[in-house]
Amino acid sequence: MTDAPIVVENREELIFLLCEASELEHMLMLAYLFAAFSLKTDAGEGLTEEQLEAVRRWERVISEVAAQEMLHLALASNLLTAIGGAPHFSRPNFPQPAKYYPPGFELALMPFSEQALGCFVFYERPEGMEYDAPELELASEVIAPLIPGGRVVPHEQEFATVGHLYRGIEQGFRRLVEKYGEQRVFVGPPEAQATWRYFWWPELVPVTDLASAQAAIETIVEQGEGARSDRDDAHFGMFLQVLVEHLEFKERDPAFEPARPATPAWVRPPGDAKLPDPTLITDPTTAGVADLFNATYEVMLQMLVRFFAHTEETEEELQTLSSTAVGAMSLLIKPLGQLLTILPVGAEYPGKSAGPNFEFYRTSYLLPHRHAAWVLMNERLLELAVYCARLGARPSAPPGLTTIEETFRKLARALEQHIG
Repeated sequence: MTDAPIVVENREELIFLLCEASELEHMLMLAYLFAAFSLKTDAGEGLTEEQLEAVRRWERVISEVAAQEMLHLALASNLLTAIGGAPHFSRPNFPQPAKYYPPGFELALMPFSEQALGCFVFYERPEGMEYDAPELELASEVIAPLIPGGRVVPHEQEFATVGHLYRGIEQGFRRLVEKYGEQRVFVGPPEAQATWRYFWWPELVPVTDLASAQAAIETIVEQGEGARSDRDDAHFGMFLQVLVEHLEFKERDPAFEPARPATPAWVRPPGDAKLPDPTLITDPTTAGVADLFNATYEVMLQMLVRFFAHTEETEEELQTLSSTAVGAMSLLIKPLGQLLTILPVGAEYPGKSAGPNFEFYRTSYLLPHRHAAWVLMNERLLELAVYCARLGARPSAPPGLTTIEETFRKLARALEQHIG
């Protein structure tokens, strides 16, 4: 199968495609995180020791892929900055119709299951892979119920796979360099590039010319699809292996349930999400934790956008900004996301637990002025610490909120040191 070529004639078209890529990386990362958060964490949840060991291994695999999607989002931001564009962290809310994203079905938040894994395999399938390819047979079987008419085919769209999109972007860079020359194309300031010095990825390279742009794109494509001769270590192969293992466990024990019955529930009816009948949280404690999660996600995005669109920050301040954002991801977003999956949606939904919906409130989280940005981010972290403490004081409060409150205050102190 040959995917239709993506033609880029000017800078605006390339910026548009890079924004599309950024949205896709962002949403894939969140879909993977939701599945990881939903996995059970101890034997007391009805798992044998062998099953628990497998579930913990699957959580590590999915979390690793999600972290690499964040790397891809960072590389896409570098590519945008290099040609004079702005980092793009905006996205629509979940779920979204299939026509906007590959591979021909809805991009939604789902707990870990064979259907979710089948979707992940299709999200990461290699460019040009036939739909009846042997590697996709297993995934096709488990996701067929999710496809209208039971057919796993893409709707008409400009790109058919993630790799197809990035190959079009790569051709766009080549086309613009041929048209204008490297110096005219790569007009973004080199000092605005994110590198491994600020995050934990050695693959996070600065983009300053065509060669480095191609290297960044190659990293994204090969981590997702894998090189043609080595797909096992790429996202496609990793998800396929987890799917195979999961089905083997289910065959041995049909009652095996590795995940909690999590659903991306809402505190208030969503705005742009394509949900005719959204699940609304009625349990007050769960609603409080859900609001805390989304507010934390919001301030984390503010920190990331400020980092990628920084102005007068010093090297030390950039290090603080990146480490604080990473701390928010691992020490706030993860425990709050996992906590939501053990909390009830409400009496109207017996047996259902909640889950993070990653609600997106604005089209942009850019705080453009250095001093004001740091004041606002520090202020927000302290406000969330107070809110977390109030939640923790409730008789029905779940465990872990005291530690989370302390983390909010610790991250706020890190920012406060740089506020003059």
